[in-house]
Formats: sequence, C-alpha cells, structure tokens
Amino acid sequence: MSTEQHPDSETGAGAPEGPRPRRLTAAAAIAAIEGLALVGGGLFMLVMGLTGKPDQPRQAETGGVTLIVLGLIPLIAARGLLLRRRWSRGPALITQLLALPVAWMFLTSDGPAIPVGIAMAVLAVTGLVQLVNPATAEALGMRGAGGTREP
Repeated sequence: MSTEQHPDSETGAGAPEGPRPRRLTAAAAIAAIEGLALVGGGLFMLVMGLTGKPDQPRQAETGGVTLIVLGLIPLIAARGLLLRRRWSRGPALITQLLALPVAWMFLTSDGPAIPVGIAMAVLAVTGLVQLVNPATAEALGMRGAGGTREP
C-alpha cells in the first residue's frame, strides 16, 4: 500500500488540526518519564557492571543494555504521541500495562522500594486513563467501529 491510499500512515496528515489536547500531552510526558527512568536504570546497571564489582558482571551488563533498549520504546512512543501518530498509542498502552506488575512487585517488597512502586503505579494508571480517553483517540485521528470517524 502506498501513502497515497493512506495519507496519514506516515505523515500523520489525517490527525485533526488545532492545539494538542492536554490529555495527549500528559500521556506523552508519562511515557517519556518512564522511558527516561528505564534508560537511566539501564545506564546505571551497565556502568556498575563495567566499573563496579557485581557478583555477576556479565548479567549486570546484559541487564543494563536490555533496560536501555526497552527504555527506547516509551521514548519513541512519547515522541509519536506529541506528533499525533496513531501507531504511538499501542506501544504507550503496552508500556503502561507492563508497568503495573512491576509496580506491584515494588509495592509488595520491603523497605525503600515501596515509594518507587507507588510512583510507578500512579504513573501507569494515570497514563492508561489518558490513553484510553476518547479525546486522545480523536486527537490521534483514530476511527470508530466500521471505519467511520467518531463524532
């Protein structure tokens, strides 16, 4: 299929004109915060694996690289949300859904990880609410059932 048949597939030309809704901006900000946190945690693990004395340096390095790569997904989704790309909603939703069990793991742990779990849960739930809102779908130019635009 060419972009002539689907002009908004690459350029986002089918997205509504006008200012970006605050819900969409908030969803992009939440995805960016989560992506930056993952990249930051990955860099920390990678540096500690290379310069520190972890029990298993190779595991720390691999975990760091994995977190960095995983952090790129919500960062790319955040950029897509800001640019009103329809495809960006899926990766952003998946990021929020995957953050919930991780937040639960932190919440059920002992000690200093509980505040991290609270912050993660709040971000994930807030991000989900912003992303499933009809105003967000409309701002991204999403169509309703049957291929028609929602009113």
